Amino acid sequence: MAHNFYDDRFFFEQYSQIPRSLKGLDAAGEWATFRDMLPSLENTNVLDLGCGYGWHCEYAVAQHAAKVVGIDISEKMLQRARQQPHADQITFIKGSVDDLEEMGFESHEFDVVMSSLAFHYLPDFETVVEQVKEVLTFNGTFIFSIEHPIYTAHHSQDWVYDAAGKPAHWPVDDYQYEGERQVEFLETRVTKYHRTLSHYLNVLIDHHFVIDGLAEPVPSEKMLEESPHMKEELRRPMMLIISARRK
Repeated sequence: MAHNFYDDRFFFEQYSQIPRSLKGLDAAGEWATFRDMLPSLENTNVLDLGCGYGWHCEYAVAQHAAKVVGIDISEKMLQRARQQPHADQITFIKGSVDDLEEMGFESHEFDVVMSSLAFHYLPDFETVVEQVKEVLTFNGTFIFSIEHPIYTAHHSQDWVYDAAGKPAHWPVDDYQYEGERQVEFLETRVTKYHRTLSHYLNVLIDHHFVIDGLAEPVPSEKMLEESPHMKEELRRPMMLIISARRK
């Protein structure tokens, strides 16, 4: 189970001020790529693991999904999600995304299971995949974004700076040493879990998923024009998106 630091008052106040919290999916640099990798959601049952503010759930409703369910461990996140314009068409559940078997879902209930930046907070990715497989229809889509293994490998998860205080390079070290990383995020010490790229892919393959696509998203040209500092994101991958189908 993930550590629920999002319900810490100080951390949540900090999180609520970042661009993606204030502006939604348009401020998420990976969103355009994630959206393009989604299948059609029309008349589908959609499950969002780690739904946060409910932005992806809201998108699924706008795409005429038949049923949308969002799960998050944070009550503060869910309070914001319930303020979404179409929240009355979404079922929000408080719980850990690696505990689906306790939530009473039927086998093969969902056509699409998606997740945004949640799984690197979980100690056991394989448990998630096993449970997703159980609730996903045959040939259903499992698509998720995570922090890229290049990004999570080094314990600092920060640039090495030159004498002028500018980013010199991104350190990649301890890549093959999977496991817990204690990192600084929004002035708070949080626990994340590093896994190699092959770990993610092989767990999916071992549970009879077919990999449909991989992406290492970068900010759009518009985003780079509006926020020139984001050009640093082109120097190393920060995020990874994986799309797979259940066979």
